[in-house]
Amino acid sequence: MAKAKTGGVQNKAIYSRLSFLQQAAVFLSTATLDGKSADTSEPKQEQNAPLQGVGRRLATDLRAVSLKSRIRLNPAVKQSICKFCDSILIDGDSCTPEIENKSNGGRKPWADVLVRKCHTCGKERRYPVNAKRPKRKTGRPVATTNRPDLMDQTG
Repeated sequence: MAKAKTGGVQNKAIYSRLSFLQQAAVFLSTATLDGKSADTSEPKQEQNAPLQGVGRRLATDLRAVSLKSRIRLNPAVKQSICKFCDSILIDGDSCTPEIENKSNGGRKPWADVLVRKCHTCGKERRYPVNAKRPKRKTGRPVATTNRPDLMDQTG
């Protein structure tokens, strides 16, 4: 007899490994050696560099596992990892986020771009901010004129 198929997820072990690597990388990049969270107002010390190095290694492994198994990462996960140095990007901690709009003095709200600058390597990544664009005015009437100086001189 044939086995009955169960409604499970294919590659469940790989998905769970990717989830673990992402969670561990974020935890280690925010943790300190003394056991306290890095979210406190205390100044950062150089002793936290080993934990951030392990977090970067886990982020590298996360990207490698997803590429090797041909599993797409969630865009939010991809945007939280620096493409150049593989460090975890946490707003205000390991990167500086800015909203930029270079359109005619910022007149177009749909042209907003989120720029994240990594503190480790100094590189910038740009992500479009999802703002709805107004509909185009396709039904504009064509203006006609009876002025002889604007008419076509073909005849």
